[in-house]
Amino acid sequence: MIKCFLLVMLFVQCAWGQDNPYDSLEKRLAVETVDERKLEILSQLVMVSFNHSLQKAQQYATQGVSLADKTGNKNWQPKFYEIRGRVHSNLLHLDSAKIFLDKAMAAYKANDDKIGQANTYFRLSWLDKKKGDIEAGMKLDLEGMKLMEASGDQSGISKAYNKITEDLTRQGRLAEALQYANRSIDIAKKTGVPYDLLYAYFIAANVYIAKKDNQQALDYYTKAIDLTPQEGFTNMEQASLINSRGNALKHLKRYPEALKDYDAAFSLSKKMNMPAGISAGLANLGEVNLLMGNYEKALEYQLETVRLQEKDGDLTNLTENYLHTSSIYEQKGDYRSALKYQKKALLLRDSIASVESDAAMSELLTQYETKKKEDTIASQKVKLSQQRLVQWLGIGLAALLAGFLFFGYRSYRARTKSNRLLATRNAENELLLKEIHHRVKNNLEVVSGLLALQSAQIDDPHTKETMQESQNRVQSIGIVHQKLYQGTNLGAIEMKDYFLNLSESILDSFGAQKRVTIECAMEKLDVDIDTAVPLGLIVNELLTNTLKYAFPGGSDGKVLIRLEKRNDGVLHLEVSDNGVGKSGVTQGTGFGGQLVSLLTRQLRGTMREETGKGTSVIFDFKTEEAA
Repeated sequence: MIKCFLLVMLFVQCAWGQDNPYDSLEKRLAVETVDERKLEILSQLVMVSFNHSLQKAQQYATQGVSLADKTGNKNWQPKFYEIRGRVHSNLLHLDSAKIFLDKAMAAYKANDDKIGQANTYFRLSWLDKKKGDIEAGMKLDLEGMKLMEASGDQSGISKAYNKITEDLTRQGRLAEALQYANRSIDIAKKTGVPYDLLYAYFIAANVYIAKKDNQQALDYYTKAIDLTPQEGFTNMEQASLINSRGNALKHLKRYPEALKDYDAAFSLSKKMNMPAGISAGLANLGEVNLLMGNYEKALEYQLETVRLQEKDGDLTNLTENYLHTSSIYEQKGDYRSALKYQKKALLLRDSIASVESDAAMSELLTQYETKKKEDTIASQKVKLSQQRLVQWLGIGLAALLAGFLFFGYRSYRARTKSNRLLATRNAENELLLKEIHHRVKNNLEVVSGLLALQSAQIDDPHTKETMQESQNRVQSIGIVHQKLYQGTNLGAIEMKDYFLNLSESILDSFGAQKRVTIECAMEKLDVDIDTAVPLGLIVNELLTNTLKYAFPGGSDGKVLIRLEKRNDGVLHLEVSDNGVGKSGVTQGTGFGGQLVSLLTRQLRGTMREETGKGTSVIFDFKTEEAA
C-alpha cells in the first residue's frame, strides 16, 4: 500500500518537474492569428491549469468565453461555458457555476449536441446535490443517461451508469447500484479507455464501502490507482482517489495508513486551492484522529471543516461532520458543546429531504428501465412486421414511405414545440431573476429609509455620522441590484455607469453637489456581481473619507475615479483627489478602514496610498472581468 502511495506521489511530482507546459502554449497563443486555433490553445491551457491552479484555469476559461462570444463561434461557445462552469464548481462558486452551465445547456441544445447536453446535466446535478437538493440532482442524472444511451457513445454511457450507481448508492439500493457499476466496468473494458475503467473501478469501490465490504473496496481503489500512470490525471483526481482509498483503510481500522492517505490527499487539494477537497480532507483527518484517540487534533480538524462548509454553503456530509464534532466534545467531557452540535445535525437532517424515504427516483428509474424493455419488444415486433411486408413489396414500400413521412413530421412538430417551450421558460426564468433583483433593491431601500429615519432622531453627531455611513453602504449595494434588473446582462454590472450613480448618491448625502465634482475617467467595463459589490463598497468608503477630510471648511474640490482591466488580468482601481493630502486612507472611522482592508483581501488585491497635492489610493486586484 505504501509503495502504491509513493508511486502516485512520484507521478504528480514528475509531471510538473518537466518543462513548464504553460510556456510553450502561451508562446503559441501569443503568435497565433487564427481565432479557431486560439480557442483550441486556450482549452489546452485550461486543462493544464486544472492540475496546478484553479485560478489560472478560471483566467484562461474567461479568455476563452470572451473570444468565443466575440467571434460568435457556435462550436466553442458551449464548450467554454461548460469549462467555466466546471471551474466555478470546483471553487464552490455555485451560483456562478449555475449561470455558465445553464448557458452551456442552451447552446448545446441549439447545436443539437446530445453528448454535450448529457455532460452538462451531470454537472448541474452535482450542483444540486451540493446545495442539498438530492432529488433534483438524481433526476438530472437520469436525463443525462437517457441522452447518452440515445447517442450510442459507449464512453458516455459508461459515465452515465457511474452517475446512476452513485445515486442508487445514496438511496441504499446497493444490489442495483452494483449492477450498474459492473455494466460500466464491462463497457470501459471494451472501449479500452484507461480513464473510463479507472472511474468505473472507483465508483464500484464506493458501492462496496456502502456495503461494508471494505476489503473489496480497497481492492477496487487499488485497481483504479494502478491505472493512473497510463493517463495524465490531474491533482484533483489524484486527491479523490487517494482520499477514497484512505476511507477503505479507515474502515479496515488500518488507521496509520489511512492517515497517510488523507494527509497526501489534503496536500494535493491545498496545492490546487480546491475548497471541496480541502473540506473533505480536513473532515477525514478529524475522523481518523478521533478514532485514534487524538481528540485535540480531531477537534481542530473537525471545527475547521464545519467552518468551511458553513461558509461555502456546502451541505455535503455536513450533518455527518456535525455528529463527529459532537462525538469529539463528548469524549472530551464537554457535554454542552456536544449537545449543541448534536442539535445542529438534527436540524440540518430535518431540513434536507430524506433520500432513503423518497421513492420518486426509484419510480422514475423503474419506469425508464421498463420502457427500455418495452421498446426492445416493440422493436422486435416492428422487425417481424417488416419481414412480412417484404412479401408485399409494392404495398410494403408504400407503407414504409408513409411511416417515414409520419414519424418525420411528428418529430419535427415535437422539436418545434420543445423549442418554443424552452424559449418561453428561459424568458420566464430571466423575468423571475430580474424580479428578485428588483425586490432585493426595494428591500435595501427600506433598510436605507429606516436608517435615515433613525438618524433624524439622533442628536449625537458621531452616532449620526455613523448611521449616515451605514446608509451609504446599503445604497451602494442597492444600486448594484438596480443595475442588474434594469440591464440586459443578469450576471454583470457596467462599472462606469454604476460609479456615476454611486457618486451622485454620496454627494447628495453630504450636500456637496455644488462644491465637489466627481469624474469617472474610464471606459465602459463589465464586472461580475461577485466582484462589483466589494468594489462598490470600497469606492463608497473612499468617497466618504474624501468628502469628510480632503476639503476642509467647505472648500471646492475634484475627485477622479479610474478602473481598468489590464492585459495581465489585473483589475486596477484608483481614487484620487486634489484636497489637502492628509495621510491615512480612512481617517475618522476605524470600521471603514477595516472594511476596505477586508474587501481588498477578499478580492486578492493590494492597496497603496500616495499623498502630496491631494491623496491617491491605488488598488490592484487579481480577478476576472464578467463574461
